This record gives sequence, structure tokens and C-alpha cells, in this order.
Amino acid sequence: MASTSRGDALALPKVQCPNHPDAMLVEDYRAGDMICPECGLVVGDRVIDVGSEWRTFTNEKATKDPSRVGDAQNPLLNGGDLTTMISKGTGAASFDEFGNSKYQNRRTMSSSDRAMLNAFKEITTMADRINLPRNIIDRTNNLFKQVYEQKSLKGRANDAIASACLYIACRQEGVPRTFKEICAVSRISKKEIGRCFKLILKALETSVDLITTGDFMSRFCSNLGLPKQVQMAATYIARKAVELDLVPGRSPISVAAAAIYMASQASAEKKTQKEIGDIAGVADVTIRQSYRLIYPRAADLFPPDFKFHTPVDKLPQL
Repeated sequence: MASTSRGDALALPKVQCPNHPDAMLVEDYRAGDMICPECGLVVGDRVIDVGSEWRTFTNEKATKDPSRVGDAQNPLLNGGDLTTMISKGTGAASFDEFGNSKYQNRRTMSSSDRAMLNAFKEITTMADRINLPRNIIDRTNNLFKQVYEQKSLKGRANDAIASACLYIACRQEGVPRTFKEICAVSRISKKEIGRCFKLILKALETSVDLITTGDFMSRFCSNLGLPKQVQMAATYIARKAVELDLVPGRSPISVAAAAIYMASQASAEKKTQKEIGDIAGVADVTIRQSYRLIYPRAADLFPPDFKFHTPVDKLPQL
């Protein structure tokens, strides 16, 4: 008999052998059985073959779908894969005397599932615009489902909740994005995303790690086209500035932008404040304010092996 491990509410039941739970089950496609390779126990039977009924060739029409079991199951929807869709009729018997189709699809999907499906599409669109991987999309979908089912953010737009969930998922997966980056790929204001972010953390009783300058440094330097030496110097400068408490109260993004500006000015690959500000999403004046705080200790901030193209005493004072 199959034993099922109970995970969280969103996880699918795991079929495993009761005697060898760590064994990788072997699937017999002909008989539709799941067999334990250690003891030969048939753990599961009547497994549905989700493959195509016959081979698909590239020269066939796109309207032909040889798959007989429909789309893949979506565990986030309640029975979303148990509906029947009627294809468009082509023969004369498919239409009445007025030319209307005799057989039509009814709206069998519930309003809650429809709202979640629209939100999942919006999340996927936003993630694709900033090149986020699939695991972040899945985590965002899970977060949105939890918030939606709790009804703790009633009255808030689903797009705003989806944007905040995407921001949280990025931070939980260790690839944080700024509020401005999320705002740029959504239709929601930065202020509204920030409000939903705080409400979701409170509703789900979860937390996110504090962001640091190192979380953004490699991405900002890569987008600016800076060499590895400048990136390492900027990372070192930002870390030393925080350790020496030179930038109290400053956001990690503005400190990272100021460190990149200082490192680039000391190298041959010089970048202006506007170029850095456009990539980091901060204003020129914000970069200048943070730069002025770290400039007096500039000689102590650079790594010992850094090769100066412009000496420290020749750096712009602003």
C-alpha cells in the first residue's frame, strides 16, 4: 500500500514505498504501475500516461493536439484540469440555421480560480520581463494563493498583491530586486507595492532577509559593462563603508551606487552618476550624498591590490 507524506497544504502527495521511502520508484508504462526497485512492491497502479496518443510531427497543423489528457495539472487551482473543452466545429452539422455554433463551452471555472489564473499569468509576464527563473514564479504563485485564500488583503488590487508577492519571492530566493524594478514591469505604483509587501508579511507571519549591498553589486556592474576588477573593488568599498559605519541610515542600493561610482572613477572605466543612477534606480543627488559620506575615508576603503588609474587624491570631491 502506498504511503503518503503530508507536507504543507500546497504540496502534492508524495507516493513512496513504505519499506524503502528513499528509493526512486520505477514506472511501468505498459501496465501503469509504480514499482519499488528494492523490494518489487507495486506502490501505485493505474498511473495515467500524460504523453501523446501518437507521435507529433512538425509538419502537422498547429490545431491538432494528439494529447488525450489535456494540460498538465495545476495544483494551485481547485479542479482546474477536470473541465471539458469543445473544439470549434468545422462541418455543417456543427451550426444551426442561423450560423451559430450548436455546441459551446460553458464557464465551468469558478470566479476565484479565474482570478488566480489571471494573477498567475500576470506574475509570469512580470517575471519574464526581468528574466526571473521558474522557481521564483512558482514561489510567487504559492504566496499569492495563500494570501488570496486568507482574504487578508481584501480591497487591494490583485495586481498589487501579485507584484508584492514577486518582490517577496525574489528576496526569499536570494536574488532580491528593488521596488523600482518590480514597479517598472507592473502597472502598480511603488507606494502601493510597499503597502502590500508589509501587509503580506504580517498576514502570512513570514519574514525576509535584510538586503545588503552585495545583493545588487554584481548585477549593477554587469549592466554597466564594468570589468571584474571594478566590481570587486566596489563590493569591497561598500562592505568597508558599512563596517566603518560611514553611511548610517542609507539604503544598501544608494551605498552600492556610490561605491560603484567611486571604484569606476579610480579605474579606466569611468561611469557618470546618471549612468549609474539609471541602472540602480536612484537619483543623482542620492548618489552624491552617499559618496560625500565615504569620500573622506576613500584611502581606507579600496582593496590593497587595486590598480589605480586615477589616484585617490584626484577623485572628484563633488
